[in-house]
Amino acid sequence: MSTAIEFLGIAAYRITLPDGRVVVIDPCLSANPASPVQPDDLEQVDLLLVTHLAADHLGDASAIARRFGCPVVCGKEVAYFMQQEGVSKAQFRTVPWHGQVNPLGIRVRAVPSMHSSMGLAPDGKWLCGQPMGVILYVDEATRIYHSGDSAIFSDLRLIGELYRPTVGLLCACELEQEYLLSLGLHDHYGNEMSGDEGALAAAWLGVEYALCCHYLNPEGREDVVRFTRALQARAAEPGAPQPVILKAGETFVYPPQR
Repeated sequence: MSTAIEFLGIAAYRITLPDGRVVVIDPCLSANPASPVQPDDLEQVDLLLVTHLAADHLGDASAIARRFGCPVVCGKEVAYFMQQEGVSKAQFRTVPWHGQVNPLGIRVRAVPSMHSSMGLAPDGKWLCGQPMGVILYVDEATRIYHSGDSAIFSDLRLIGELYRPTVGLLCACELEQEYLLSLGLHDHYGNEMSGDEGALAAAWLGVEYALCCHYLNPEGREDVVRFTRALQARAAEPGAPQPVILKAGETFVYPPQR
């Protein structure tokens, strides 16, 4: 049984499980010029995962959650923000680092992220909470890790040893400067992992396949080149991760069809 992992640009993914249910992670779509779909184009969302409050990750989460009435796995600050935008309190499954929930029988674990999660809620309150990475347990053989906006940190080794993700979705590329400027971010020089750091993180995690993300278009991006080269240099090592670079709208199927 296979799982389809569709990249939607930046850090957004639409994951179709073997039983046909759909999990969406960090759904920045309407403010994402690379996304092949808009929120109204979505036909099915059974579970929504949001790693933190940054606009390019929270994105259209509230509109999607209201439309589908699906459970939302996130931190408490994200839940508060989304409730201010009209999402029912009953939909939220808030978790701390290393906490787990099992909405609809789909197991999700939150893991640490070396970043920040803060924002101004619609009611005028400033919010701050724990940013997170997530591990989506599809089945015993398929465990998908999404880094959120984490910088590299040594506990990724521990996460790999304890939870053994098989696929890594790694924010390991600086977003295009034009897009950052459109968000009001000037002189930005990277908060997340670089390409080299993302490759090292993939090795520490022990994933079979490492998907680089956090871009609109991978072509000509130095971080993407570094990510790919660094993992290719490890190819002779036992269990070395294989790099996967997707354009928005492309899908990686795990396990790959032979």
